[in-house]
Amino acid sequence: MKKGVDILLVEDDRRLAELTAQYFEQNGLGVALEMRGDRALARFAAEHPRIVLLDLMLPGTDGLTICRELRRIFDGPILIFTARDSDIDQVIGLEAGADDYVAKPADPMVLLARTRALLRRAEKTATYRARRGDIVLGALRISETAQEVWLDGEPVPLTTQEFELLALLARRAGHVLSRDEIFQNMRGIEYDGLDRSIDGRISKLRRKLKDDSASPARIKTIWGKGYLLVLDAWGTAK
Repeated sequence: MKKGVDILLVEDDRRLAELTAQYFEQNGLGVALEMRGDRALARFAAEHPRIVLLDLMLPGTDGLTICRELRRIFDGPILIFTARDSDIDQVIGLEAGADDYVAKPADPMVLLARTRALLRRAEKTATYRARRGDIVLGALRISETAQEVWLDGEPVPLTTQEFELLALLARRAGHVLSRDEIFQNMRGIEYDGLDRSIDGRISKLRRKLKDDSASPARIKTIWGKGYLLVLDAWGTAK
């Protein structure tokens, strides 16, 4: 796989796109531009960017649809950069899978700072992944190849479903996963709003991973949104 650019900027205002790209490049970040929404996913696949900056109002395919589709295949940061700046637009954008939201017009220094902050966070997440493909979060190690889990150097016995749920949460550590995302990933179906099996597995994972069920610090419930596996709650590897 070829080495990707730093940023894929999906923006249909040519003048703004070119000025933004120029500013980023002057500050050491490589940029690929795409001006049509219906070409954004193909361009993403071709460029392998570290972060996507995404307008909402685009020709061909709207930005929210692109954001949802990207989130199925991309663990990296997505920043929505748009003139639609109402609170509800921001909520909808974040619920669609974006990591941050910057309203136009924005000071280029602010946009650069927010972009760099997201890249730093993504790099921090990546450091927890061992070279062999294991996921390592402090004293927690998950081997997806062997389907084994260790905490504080001790093996943690999990069922297949518990392991798959933990691995899914760990791959997106630091991000909230909705029940619908979990169902889509584990079962390939939408969450019906009634099935509580995921909640039961979360409770069992907390118990096996020495998390306080009354006040969990490692796998948190984000009410109305889903579950969050906390990056820095696993102590130090032995």
